[in-house]
Amino acid sequence: MSASMADRQHEIEIQRAYYAESANRYDDLHVNQDGEHDFALRLLLGFVELFGVRSVLDVGSGTGRVLLELATVLPKVTAVGIEPSAELREIGYSKGLSPIQLVDGDAMKLAFCDGSFDLVCEFGALHHIPIPSRAVAEMLRVSRKAIFISDVNNFGQGGRLPRIMKQAINAMGLWPLADRIKTKGKGYTISEGDGLAYSYSVLNDYKQIRAACEAVHMMNTKDSGPSLYRTASHVALLGVKRRDGERAVVLGDA
Repeated sequence: MSASMADRQHEIEIQRAYYAESANRYDDLHVNQDGEHDFALRLLLGFVELFGVRSVLDVGSGTGRVLLELATVLPKVTAVGIEPSAELREIGYSKGLSPIQLVDGDAMKLAFCDGSFDLVCEFGALHHIPIPSRAVAEMLRVSRKAIFISDVNNFGQGGRLPRIMKQAINAMGLWPLADRIKTKGKGYTISEGDGLAYSYSVLNDYKQIRAACEAVHMMNTKDSGPSLYRTASHVALLGVKRRDGERAVVLGDA
């Protein structure tokens, strides 16, 4: 095993250990009814109805919040979630989810055929994935109609001066180096509330999503100024794909 592969495996083990230890506290730590992901979930439910979505894949389901909400609000929608933590899946099963609804899986290598689901979504999972662009590529691959992302924008986090500094460093193409220095060469941080996390912005994957979609819609999920990149700490993104040679439904169309 190469040094980089060994490092990645070590990072996975750290994250798995964190979720195993905090599984019984996961909902208290991560599920906030007034939080940014709950706000984004309300948006997702509206999009599911608007675009006639009949099947959803949730990447990084945790204890199954998105699956349970879909089952309650839109029971005719088939929803499947992948969650690599066995301990979190067990909590989901205790809430009534089945092993068919909440399954083990790797976001960077989804075990589904192309176009298996109308919509593929994720809520706060991408900043825990070492190469989030691979996960986004997989989300695009297995979705027929759309993908929905609710995650952080590291360049919009913090006070005004730290944001300006991060954005200037990023404009010079030096952010990966600065992040390595900031994390003392690890490339990640560890916190009690979030476990192991990588520096990430939803906007990093905009070009990839834009290239695969007919329309892309974005908004802040926490209070911010008009520039999402500069001021929004959390961003929701909906990418609407082309499908079957037809023109996809785009918000604002007559």
